[in-house]
Amino acid sequence: MDKNLDFNLTNFGTEEDCTDVTVQDSYIEERLKAAQSGDPEAYYDLGLVYSTGRGVEIDLVEAHKWFNLAVMNGMKKAQIDRSELAHDMSPLEIAEAQRQARAWMDKSDLKFKH
Repeated sequence: MDKNLDFNLTNFGTEEDCTDVTVQDSYIEERLKAAQSGDPEAYYDLGLVYSTGRGVEIDLVEAHKWFNLAVMNGMKKAQIDRSELAHDMSPLEIAEAQRQARAWMDKSDLKFKH
């Protein structure tokens, strides 16, 4: 896990919430840019952010999508997190997450390992 994310997750929910949210917003923006460049760690980090609701609303579909992209780029640890997350999702939610992951892959010109 990225050290910045670890720091943000550790301090989120303290008296420093206002500062942490600002840091988190910039962190999410940075991870999205890295994801657009094909960084599998960014996919994984975004999955963590959306599955834990740190700085964003918890969104299991979005989290599953990012974990899925990380898995497709060879990240074994994302397989475990995606599987655990799927236990809390309906089949329709999982299908939507997979559809969103495919759509994201289609719009990016990146090659995935599968």
